[in-house]
Amino acid sequence: MVKLRLMRMGKKKQPTYRVVAADSRSPRNGRFIEIVGTYEPRRDPSVIDIDNDKAVAWLQKGAQPTERVAKLLEVTGAWEQFKTGVAPAAPKPPPAAKPSMVEPVADDDRAEDEADEEPETKAEDE
Repeated sequence: MVKLRLMRMGKKKQPTYRVVAADSRSPRNGRFIEIVGTYEPRRDPSVIDIDNDKAVAWLQKGAQPTERVAKLLEVTGAWEQFKTGVAPAAPKPPPAAKPSMVEPVADDDRAEDEADEEPETKAEDE
């Protein structure tokens, strides 16, 4: 049986993982069939880089994901793509902040406005 699972990489106390398709009888860091993606949990936010096409192809062939890999596939949209057969829509960007009604004026702009105005002289008042 083929499984989609994590293969530990990286230094001591600084793990990074490869998402691989491997025979279920092979050891965690042993032989694998194909690299499907990577997962870096120590970055903020976590970096998940999975080739959805490869993951869906392995799922269609009958590969069983582990619990953690199943969650990663849900995050990337590969699981939804596998279940529905349709690529998921791009995630919506967060809504932009509403602009305020009053725009702040920079100090440089005020200095230019004051320089444009002609100073009043006493001769004009007389």
